[in-house]
Amino acid sequence: MTSPLAIAVVGLGKIAHDQHLPAIDASERFELVAGASPGAKLAAVPVFENVDELLASGLAIDAVALCQPPQLRFAAAAKAIHAGKHVLLEKPPGATVGEVELLAALAERAGTTLFAAWHSRFAPGVARAQDWLAQHPVQQVAIRWQEDVRVWHGGQQWIWHPGGLGVFDAGINALSIATQLLARPLRVQSGTLQFPANCGAPIAAELFLRSAGDVPVHAIFDWRTSGEPTWVIELQTAAGNVHLSHGGARLRIAARDCSVAAAREYPDLYERFARLIELRQSEVDVAPLRLIADAFLCCAIRTIEPFDDALDAGEVGR
Repeated sequence: MTSPLAIAVVGLGKIAHDQHLPAIDASERFELVAGASPGAKLAAVPVFENVDELLASGLAIDAVALCQPPQLRFAAAAKAIHAGKHVLLEKPPGATVGEVELLAALAERAGTTLFAAWHSRFAPGVARAQDWLAQHPVQQVAIRWQEDVRVWHGGQQWIWHPGGLGVFDAGINALSIATQLLARPLRVQSGTLQFPANCGAPIAAELFLRSAGDVPVHAIFDWRTSGEPTWVIELQTAAGNVHLSHGGARLRIAARDCSVAAAREYPDLYERFARLIELRQSEVDVAPLRLIADAFLCCAIRTIEPFDDALDAGEVGR
């Protein structure tokens, strides 16, 4: 067995502690050797203030996982790539499509792996749904992605600034699944984005999309929903509907529940990252991010009442 790859996690906020660190700890392919995040600490490894200090430390590192807010992602990724490191980008992979495409070009020239990690595509129901849909053409799609922003992003002000995506930080998970399941590319036709008067990003959105195969997609995203979140994608076919719920963790086909494996999104994501490094390949799909960018270009913007988080408004390092 080969030695595990030495990896550092940059941005030690909620998503890193909830998902990345446990996945790395359980992995035989990676070993956590460092972190980087202002003011943060980890029990077993050194933590640097930023990527510059991390890369200048002389610590032997093969790869970095970038989990900080997307507005900070490009500069950190470019420095890591120039230093010869393999890079995993937490979703969304960047603040713009252009910067992600530039990172892909930088990684190709440097001979390093760049992985835009759409974790929801690794939800246990997605692959089985995709196999079934390969034999049953989709006629139309309905997406409902609704949750309480105070639960999942309480106090995280970066989401309300340009580049933070607002409700699309969650909604992009649904679009990452939809773009995986549909055989033809999607385009945004119209929609409405609801911006609180005091925010630079939407708290709710309704999109009307259509695939190149003429499949209509209606999507509703809302961060003002209390109680249990609703993360549902319904795909209609002539042989019955495919119903993905709980973010893709549960699957029903033609009104019958399907048995799926236990959720392993992030462990499987890191397995994929290790495999890409082994193959000396990159995987950088910008389709979900491009749809969000197009929504900002062609959808109507409606200004609504200001939003009060009612929690600590300090910056959280995601």
